[in-house]
Formats: sequence, C-alpha cells, structure tokens
Amino acid sequence: MRASQVISIILIILGGFTMTYPLLWMVMSSFKANNEIFNNAGSLIPKVFHFENYINGWKGFAKISFTTFFTNSFFISIVGTIGAVFSSAFIAFGFARLKFKGRNFWFICMLITMMLPFQVIMIPQYIIFNKLGWVGTFLPLIVPSFFGGSFFIFLIIQFIYGIPKDLDEAAKIDGCSYLDIFTRIILPLIIPALVTCAIFSFMWKWDDFMGSLLYLNKPSMYPVTMALKMFSDPTSITDWGAMFAMATCSIIPIFLIFVFFQRYLVNGISTEGLKG
Repeated sequence: MRASQVISIILIILGGFTMTYPLLWMVMSSFKANNEIFNNAGSLIPKVFHFENYINGWKGFAKISFTTFFTNSFFISIVGTIGAVFSSAFIAFGFARLKFKGRNFWFICMLITMMLPFQVIMIPQYIIFNKLGWVGTFLPLIVPSFFGGSFFIFLIIQFIYGIPKDLDEAAKIDGCSYLDIFTRIILPLIIPALVTCAIFSFMWKWDDFMGSLLYLNKPSMYPVTMALKMFSDPTSITDWGAMFAMATCSIIPIFLIFVFFQRYLVNGISTEGLKG
C-alpha cells in the first residue's frame, strides 16, 4: 500500500471520528450520572453505567410516557411522508409529461418556493390554520404534505425525464389513459426516487420542532422533539441523563432507515432500473 493511500485512510478515519464524536458523546453520556456528565465531559466511558436513565427517561413527565410521544412522532412522520411522496410524484408527472398552458410559469413558481425560508411563511400559515380551527391538532403538520413538496417534485421530475417517452406512446397505443400511464408505467420505474423522497420526508418530519411548537398545545400530543425540550427546565434540576437517553432513542428510527435504505439515496438520481 502506498504512503499516500495510508495517509488518505488515516485522514478519513480522523474525519469520520470528528464528525461522529458529538453523537458518541451523547450516547455515552446517556449512561452517566447527572453530576458526571459535565464534570467528566472529556471522557467518553462512564465510571459506572447507569441504565436506569433509560427507565427514568421513558417515564416521561406529567404522567405521559415516551410511548405516547413516539406514537405521535410516528403518526405525524408516516402519514405526512405518504402524503408528500405520492402527491409530489403525481405533480411531477404532470410537469414532466403533460403539456398545458402556463406549465413553465407554474414550474418557475414551484422552484421559487424552494428558496423561501420557513420564517417567511410561518406567520401567514399560522393565521390560516388558526382561522380554520386547526391549531391544537395534527392537521397543520400533516395536511400541507398532501399538496406536494417542491424539492421532491423537482427530484422526481428529473428522474422521470430519464424514462423514455416511447413507453408512454406504447401505452397510449394500448389504450392507456394518463392515469394508467402514471400508475402502471411511471410509478413502478420511479420507486428509487420515491424511496429517496420518503427518507428525507420522514427525517424532516421526525426532526420538526418549530411546527410542533407552533401548532400543538397539549403535552399528550407532543412528538419526541417537543418532549425532549420539556426535560430541560432552567428553574429546577434537569435530568440530563434521562434526556440524553431519550435523545439516543429518538435517533434510532432515523438510523435504521438509513441503514436499510441507503442504497436508494444513490439510485434515486439514476435510471438503472431501465437498463436491460
């Protein structure tokens, strides 16, 4: 092995350790006593492993356990992801395959929405949802997902452009409508792109804190992100061990999704499924 290769491997290992150190620190701190977490912050290995942090953390607060918080997070993330992925695919098919008046104009408008930060639309959205009577429910966190996401639409459009239009023409000759072409031809071929969108959508929904802070006002409806915030109480003693324990549990679903579906992150921007 060449010296340059050895140096490259060492640099990659050091870089990887540097990037994962905060995560490792959090996981190992979840096994430490509260007085040891910051007094012995430079050491990863706890002096004594306190597994009871997970038990105490799972009990939650206000007689609401983390079973409820995880259930809320899964409900919001799964339903929102399903709505975002399939609505985005339907809209992307229209932009990529249908010809209608003003298509370019609406496509540009869709791209512009990608550049708007959430802070710009936060207040108008809250006013709308408040007048609809949705504040205090899951609807503001879920319903908008069923109208597509600009990033997902753009990604799926680029994927559909790689699918030969000859397949559409052949389907039309066989008497298929545009809906049949979408469901029978396009949809099965863009599965890698759909899974890629689902991964990002689930991750963003799972980590969404601001939306829950704005629209949810009952602890029994809080997702994990809000529940973790409730552990931190500046006016009293914060159970840091329990908070880090639940924070560690909260990353497990995201970690498992990336482990099992990471190959789709690459396939989502390719058209390998069309080969052969």
